[in-house]
Amino acid sequence: MSENILVITEQRDKIFRKVSFEALSEGRKIADALKTGLTALVIGHGIESIAGEAGKYGADRILAADSPALEEYTTDAFLNVISSVIKTEKPKIIILGASFQGKDLSARIAARFNAALAMDCISLKTEGENLAAARPMYGGKVIADIALSGDIQVAAIRPNSMEIRESQGAGAVEKIETAVGETAVKFIEKKLETGKMELTEADVIVSGGRGMGSADFSVIEELAAALNGAVGASRSAVDEGWRPHSDQVGQTGKVVSPNLYIACGISGAIQHLAGMSSSKIIAAINKDPEAPIFDKADYGIVGDLFEIIPAITQELKK
Repeated sequence: MSENILVITEQRDKIFRKVSFEALSEGRKIADALKTGLTALVIGHGIESIAGEAGKYGADRILAADSPALEEYTTDAFLNVISSVIKTEKPKIIILGASFQGKDLSARIAARFNAALAMDCISLKTEGENLAAARPMYGGKVIADIALSGDIQVAAIRPNSMEIRESQGAGAVEKIETAVGETAVKFIEKKLETGKMELTEADVIVSGGRGMGSADFSVIEELAAALNGAVGASRSAVDEGWRPHSDQVGQTGKVVSPNLYIACGISGAIQHLAGMSSSKIIAAINKDPEAPIFDKADYGIVGDLFEIIPAITQELKK
């Protein structure tokens, strides 16, 4: 096997997901440490116009798999194309984002090629000629150091957990054959909530819990808007039907790592903490001074969130 590094990027509607730039930045760091090249794979339809962006983050070569059959994500079509690239390029290390799509693909790549896999990594480094990673376990209570070995090593990195570093690579774009092959899964339709920020990529998240008392999250939405952030929710709020499951933060929802996480009316159940404990700064607002969330928070305010949040929002708007 060659020592080449392959980064599998992810784009949606011809816009790269933020985690793709994190993966490329880490790929460049690993490639430099191993004194080898960095290849980026961009998959989709009509993506040749954006493929060159990968060069800004250190890609020496950019492979563009462009086909109408790849317009929308389907597991088997994407996996077949990626498998063909792996067989041709023979990378030693493969890096991609641990998004829903990335988790799906990374596990299947590992199974198909009998490769070592580290999932949901928050840091990567080299140990000799192999890859080593750190990842949270047991709801974030433990950070495990994992050493990978073997001909192919796969790492899926947690979104928003690694620094994006611009490092101009040669960035030569090459259009490649797209052998989609036979596929059992067919795309039917897509429904998107327009203008809604993706939780896993938000730098600021304001979440509401049972303490909101109802489906009226307007005070939280206004604060999130003032901070250019996203709105999240605890499992309790989602179970009550106040917010959709796509907003849920926690072990059974989304795992997030924003720069600032504001928990409003959230007691701090273990499953919720597992989804947001890697946030850089955690602030909590709760009327119960004994709420477990305060043990995890960097900053805490004891009081009525319906009085405190509007006051904060008003100051921010000034």
